[in-house]
Amino acid sequence: MEDDIILKISYRIKEIRKEKNITIQELANRAGVSKGLISQIENNRTIPSLPVLMNIVHSLDLDLTAFFKDISPGDRQEKVFVIRSSEYTSLKKEAAKGFNYQRILARNIHGGPVDFVLLELKKGARRNKMVVTDAFEYKYLVKGKIEYLIEDKTYILEEGDSIFFDGRLGHNLSNIGESDAIMLVVYYFITND
Repeated sequence: MEDDIILKISYRIKEIRKEKNITIQELANRAGVSKGLISQIENNRTIPSLPVLMNIVHSLDLDLTAFFKDISPGDRQEKVFVIRSSEYTSLKKEAAKGFNYQRILARNIHGGPVDFVLLELKKGARRNKMVVTDAFEYKYLVKGKIEYLIEDKTYILEEGDSIFFDGRLGHNLSNIGESDAIMLVVYYFITND
């Protein structure tokens, strides 16, 4: 199953940058943006504006036609999707140890990209810093016990609990249970029209 165009673009940027042995900092310098913005774009935490995307593509020494060559919206005729677990794709969103992401489905729904992800948090996994995402986030805890810090408030979730929040708020996540935790995560990206 093909991912949505927005998510394909972020993956393609990362893929080409790595193929050309360009560091995130080098690409950021060439495109005239911050290293953090490149990282957020590559890790599906934000959506680039059209001028930023064009600068990034040109900074990769590609023209727009070459960059978008294999990117298509997929079959928009289908109304029902069955996604087999064997079709989930591993996704590297961050360097935090013990955070294993698998993309289930990514689609553009009513004008906004939505990403459905399964997150496995190994026992004791925690981030070292707060993160932000240009998306509304819904998390359903399938298994385990976790602690969420959103801005300066702590939330404890146990199996079957869920949380919904604006990902632009600084947030952090830790597995505080006695075993690995599994979460269903839905990101609804905020587009700036």
